[in-house]
Amino acid sequence: MEPTADGSRRFLSVLPFGMMGVVTAVDLLAGPGVGYLPLLSLGPAFASLSCGVRRTAAVGALAVALCAMLGLYDQTLGTRANSLTFASIGGVIAAGMLAAGLRERNERELADVRTVAEVAQRVLLRPMPRKVGPVQAAVRYVSAAAHARIGGDLYEVVLTPNGVRVIVGDVQGKGLDAVETAAVVLGAFREAAYDEPELNGVAGRIETALTRHLTSEQFVTAILVEIQPDESATLLNQGHPSPLLLHRAGPVEAVDPPEPAPPLGLSGLVDAPVPARSLKLEPGDRMLLYTDGVVEARDQDGAFYPLADRAERLLAADDPEAALDALVRDLTRFRGAPLDDDAAMLLLQWRASADRGAHRLS
Repeated sequence: MEPTADGSRRFLSVLPFGMMGVVTAVDLLAGPGVGYLPLLSLGPAFASLSCGVRRTAAVGALAVALCAMLGLYDQTLGTRANSLTFASIGGVIAAGMLAAGLRERNERELADVRTVAEVAQRVLLRPMPRKVGPVQAAVRYVSAAAHARIGGDLYEVVLTPNGVRVIVGDVQGKGLDAVETAAVVLGAFREAAYDEPELNGVAGRIETALTRHLTSEQFVTAILVEIQPDESATLLNQGHPSPLLLHRAGPVEAVDPPEPAPPLGLSGLVDAPVPARSLKLEPGDRMLLYTDGVVEARDQDGAFYPLADRAERLLAADDPEAALDALVRDLTRFRGAPLDDDAAMLLLQWRASADRGAHRLS
């Protein structure tokens, strides 16, 4: 993508001079009988698309100089038509300088917004540690919003006295409202994960926080995972896509919930607590948690991305980071265009037995 953008910028930078060169050549070849001089205003007009105010003014000055020389060559200098040509070029120069100034101001404001977004990213979606207790973790986030790195998808991994606790979620909607809701969920999770002895308690704390924040029609799908040093894992799925469990020897397994449960924000619709799913892990097992932007990505023919069929790529590399990079590249090739929705992928690996005693955050 970058070479294409650089090529476009270079093209726009030389376009004003190319246009004025063509107009000059055509006027010289056509002779004094045909008036092409007003077309010299294309130079400053195109300059305003990519150049600053000073450069646009310099291109405009060149256009005026060319107009004077060609007017002298055509023997029209000082005539009423030639004076109108100078006036029209001057008007285009003034408009171009104004447009260039406004564009530069907007670009500075956009740069400031991107800087704020970078800070928000570090606060909301903190850098993921590669090792959390007995777990290795890798994460990738692809935002559907142009030039944005955060959106409505969320994730977090923390080491607590109750084990390694994980959340992956997807906020209904997009834009700044979705980011704000994601911040509420993550803030509640980071606090409750250390205090609550059970995952249902963590989910209840998040539900309480969302009740104060969301409207009655909004919700957040999420999955919470707790991994203990004794090789057991507990999953609480609240309306979220089922994770995939990948064994070193064996098929890819979808970890479906015992029964469907409403998303966070809608848990008040049911009285019974959300049932949890327990399973055993073997050293080297990997679990992929993801948001629906992954499985809802379509190719040019409208087919959905077959994640379950492609997930075996996650076992091809020893390093979870490299394995997840391979899956992201495959998703990008399959889609063939920017994603329509945010997509987050979190890959967890239960470390080998020699590492089980390392329960510190590294």
